[in-house]
Amino acid sequence: MIPNNELLFVALGGSGEIGMNVNLYGCRGKWLMVDMGVTFADPAYPGVDLILPDLQFIEEQRENLVGIVLTHGHEDHIGALPYLADDLGVPLYASRFTAGLIRGKLEEEGVQDRVKLNILSPGKVLDIGPFSVDLVPLAHSIPEAGALLIGTPYGRVFHTGDWKIDTSDAVLGKPSTPEQLETIGDDGVLALVCDSTNVFNPEPSGSEASVRDGLVAAVKKAKGRVVVTTFASNAARLQTLGEVAKATNRKICVTGRSLDRILTVARSTGYLKNFPDPISPESAMGLPSSDVLVVATGGQGEPRAALGRIAEGTHSIKLDAGDTVIFSSKQIPGNELAIGRIQNQLAAKGVEMVTERQEHVHVSGHPGRPELEAMYRWIRPDILVPVHGEMRHMMEQARFGLAHGIPRALVQNDGDIIRLAPGEPAKIGHAPVGRLMLDGDVILPADGATMNERRRLASFGQMSVAVAIDGNYRLVGSPEVRLQGVPVEEDKESFLDEACDAAADVVRKHKGDLADLRESLRLGVRRVATKWTGKKPVVDVLVIEI
Repeated sequence: MIPNNELLFVALGGSGEIGMNVNLYGCRGKWLMVDMGVTFADPAYPGVDLILPDLQFIEEQRENLVGIVLTHGHEDHIGALPYLADDLGVPLYASRFTAGLIRGKLEEEGVQDRVKLNILSPGKVLDIGPFSVDLVPLAHSIPEAGALLIGTPYGRVFHTGDWKIDTSDAVLGKPSTPEQLETIGDDGVLALVCDSTNVFNPEPSGSEASVRDGLVAAVKKAKGRVVVTTFASNAARLQTLGEVAKATNRKICVTGRSLDRILTVARSTGYLKNFPDPISPESAMGLPSSDVLVVATGGQGEPRAALGRIAEGTHSIKLDAGDTVIFSSKQIPGNELAIGRIQNQLAAKGVEMVTERQEHVHVSGHPGRPELEAMYRWIRPDILVPVHGEMRHMMEQARFGLAHGIPRALVQNDGDIIRLAPGEPAKIGHAPVGRLMLDGDVILPADGATMNERRRLASFGQMSVAVAIDGNYRLVGSPEVRLQGVPVEEDKESFLDEACDAAADVVRKHKGDLADLRESLRLGVRRVATKWTGKKPVVDVLVIEI
């Protein structure tokens, strides 16, 4: 679909789910993309770490795409760029800090020379095709997050990205004031496209400054070595932890590749200038345990991250009974089992743990209901379009917005093509959407043949049967059967004997062609497995003609 004299909105990711945000605005034959993020794989995708959005809809009309504008540097908003942006062939626009993170990602994939990256500064309006774009700073848990004020011939859109209200002195950056946001509302806003993540929270998210006192108190209570795990991209929390280390007379050690990257980019763009110089893990282990504060990645249970390796005992940072791990982050739904596994490993060592349930050691970067109500009051849109949430979050925000004076609210889902103007907002079509997986170095459909085969292997196991036949289809020698993941354990030898007998019996009775023989062998061997285990493993057949 090519947009005509109208303003369209399409989410290719991030609506009906949390993560993998990709949004398109269409007007007068052109499209503008906002964000291109990833989500993290769950156990339904064995062997896969990252899930990418399927951009087929816009790839098929890439000549109409004028650019990609990024709201901030979190993975669910920029993580797909190094894998997919080169194919689209359009420039990227991001704040200086966000651009620093993106540049590192492009360099890792070797595409930095093929993707043009431009700096988008607040107050400097970008004209791109039929759109104008102004970055409006908002508070969040990463520097230089901002809403996009998108101008079109049919009205202005205020696309919030991720945001919160922080009424204290901002730890990093200067978010827009209520007066500045009210001025935007005074000039008229057609649509507010708004973060829905914390819509069920009846309280404000809280200020980053308030976490400082909670973390200082928690660290002072600790008697031994302290490890604090937090989201690597939360540069404001890094700043806070630097201050906590100073206040508690501890040396700080930063461990985790993504934390190193954030620290490097932040310092190169003017942030974290007063952050204490970190010591190495080896130096940290050489100091008295009460003199060390370690900041580590892995608070969501990632097994290869620093905290996961610390819990396993394979990291150079070692924890003993009486040491403390502080989880200065929110548990993302879906990660409960992975986090619980690491916490159990730590508990077995006698390590004490502190989460946001015990102490004030974390605040969210997303708006609760009071903050949403304030934004409605300042921006005063004609239309509310909830995004960045599961369907329950978006439906609730639509109800909440209507109850607080917004005239119209439209709940959409990934792929819905919405006409915002002219006329009444309405769904007018559907774009193809889906998921891709980054499997090693290969990008494949997330629910394609490879993943379906892997799920079957994980669920049922695998068997291989090999037989040799002569020119008359008579069996030569004895069949060979091998298996992986089939639940026979101590009965394995007896099971293999019966499976081999079944294969030999199939060959002796066979009267068809070679293809029929292969299929009969597959079914005959699987039938034995089903009788023994109740499962139907994947069976591979090799027929050798002699």
